[in-house]
Amino acid sequence: MDALVCIKEVASGAYVYANTRMAALFDREPAGLLSSRDAELMEPAQATAIRAAEQTALAHAACTVGEQRIERNGQRREFSVNRVSIPRDDGATPRHVLSVWVELTAQRQRDLQLQQALTQLEQQQVATEIQRRETQDHAVRDSATGLYQRLHFDDQLHREVDLSSREHREFALVSIALDPHSAAVKALGVDARTRVLEALGRLLRGNTRAMDASCRLGENRFAVLLSGVGLATAHSRMEGLRRQCATQIVVFEGRDLGFTVSMGVASFPHIAHSEEDLMRAADLALAEACKRGGNHVALATIRFELGAA
Repeated sequence: MDALVCIKEVASGAYVYANTRMAALFDREPAGLLSSRDAELMEPAQATAIRAAEQTALAHAACTVGEQRIERNGQRREFSVNRVSIPRDDGATPRHVLSVWVELTAQRQRDLQLQQALTQLEQQQVATEIQRRETQDHAVRDSATGLYQRLHFDDQLHREVDLSSREHREFALVSIALDPHSAAVKALGVDARTRVLEALGRLLRGNTRAMDASCRLGENRFAVLLSGVGLATAHSRMEGLRRQCATQIVVFEGRDLGFTVSMGVASFPHIAHSEEDLMRAADLALAEACKRGGNHVALATIRFELGAA
């Protein structure tokens, strides 16, 4: 029998019977366990807990079930314990409690190992999903700036036009160009230009929300979609970004590179009523900003068409 079985006199707490497995729990032979008390065999807190469970069993006619933890030789063992009072022939109050201990330690260890395995599997799945998203993200982002590439941006623009048309709300498109590089950037070459692109990418990402989209269109050309934003608000936000670019410190090989940008702002549907017209309006506004010497934000103008008389 795998169970640990014992009978104890509740008044004294002494063992009056113990099978071999019960005695082995305390490193004794069955005969050596008789007349012993739990206080002699284990820590006081454990002995007190067992004593309380036996008193409860004595007070109930039915079998009671509980769990017991025993610390022995630096090892914790767990048991499910069934306790029942032993009736007396004369009907008087029972004096003995029969306890049957079934060890749960191995099962608990298996449960723990299973839980750890499931947790590890879940973590691996999360890591795989993060890696998949990062791989997918890298496929649509420019490596130098971290901005979206043209194809993804075109998709975003198409969705924004569709959403704006259905919900009758405005959004803005900003065309951006890096102004001609400073003498320091030109002198230091490709690495310096890359450092400027990285700085501009950080500023564009930092000044756009999750629902917006910033994109690198070409070598020195960029665009930003501002979802749900009108012309005046877009101009204000881009003016703030322009000032940040102009004052941004970009150091390379001990020299401050510095850079400025020009921007053209248009909105849908107040300035234009199609994707093509919107991009054309933003580009025309950008050209106007560049004509003003760069480091400028220009607003697109509304084109009025006169009907035939």
